[in-house]
Amino acid sequence: MEEENYTVAFQLITSAGTARSSALMAIEAAREFDFVGAENNMKEASEAICEAHRIQTEMLQQEAAGKPIVLNIILVHAQDHLTMAIETTKNAEEFIHIYKMLKKVTDKLGIENIVED
Repeated sequence: MEEENYTVAFQLITSAGTARSSALMAIEAAREFDFVGAENNMKEASEAICEAHRIQTEMLQQEAAGKPIVLNIILVHAQDHLTMAIETTKNAEEFIHIYKMLKKVTDKLGIENIVED
């Protein structure tokens, strides 16, 4: 049973890590005013967050059914990854919004080449 607990924790880490990475890539795309790319990355982040939540919900249901989850440092680490992924995704949504506003302003003012390499 111990091995199963680690497997679930690593599945959670993988899903959360994918979500966080995708959200960070969305920010990078938005910085380049590539809003299609940003939205595609955010879709991937959202799907990964949903998978992580599914895994977490299964653990909660198991605990509620009287089958306790063994708490170990890997599971704590996995939960931390999920929290960071959620926060990064929320921040990415805000950054994308801000970059969209910046693009509108620069277009309206006729400013080009605002993006630095």
